[in-house]
Amino acid sequence: MSAILRFTLSTAVATALALFAFGCGEQSEAPAPPKPAKEAPAQPAAKAPAPVEKADTAPAESEAVEADPAAGKADYQIFCASCHGPTGDGDGPVAQALDPKPARHSDGNFMNPLEDDYLFKVIKFGGASVGKSPMMAPVGGSLSDQQIRNVIAFIRSLANPPYQP
Repeated sequence: MSAILRFTLSTAVATALALFAFGCGEQSEAPAPPKPAKEAPAQPAAKAPAPVEKADTAPAESEAVEADPAAGKADYQIFCASCHGPTGDGDGPVAQALDPKPARHSDGNFMNPLEDDYLFKVIKFGGASVGKSPMMAPVGGSLSDQQIRNVIAFIRSLANPPYQP
């Protein structure tokens, strides 16, 4: 029993010393963490314009790879249908709570004149990137450029009257 008591006491002393040592270190280094915090906001602001430049060039690259509306349908159902509805009628389950209401992708009179580059930018960077509702969330962090092109191809297939490039 004396060995257990000795072990417990030595563990307690070692823990107390470690806490003291780390506690003192944190107090002397406390001014250092605010410096990275001050630098952190400046870095995202500097990086924000970079995706906008990619938006202008990414759709041009889309000509090299054919868009697949069938593949786009799967991503549309995951990322878009909750607001825009499974058939693009703007009647997804979340749409009731949104103001303004989501675009009706099935409305060819509205959708057909919109350019693919514009749709690409809205999907990748969100509605606010083109002056539309910030409720339209960006999905560029979840979808690759090719997946976005596939979603655009699927959206085009929903239009009535049909989209004709």
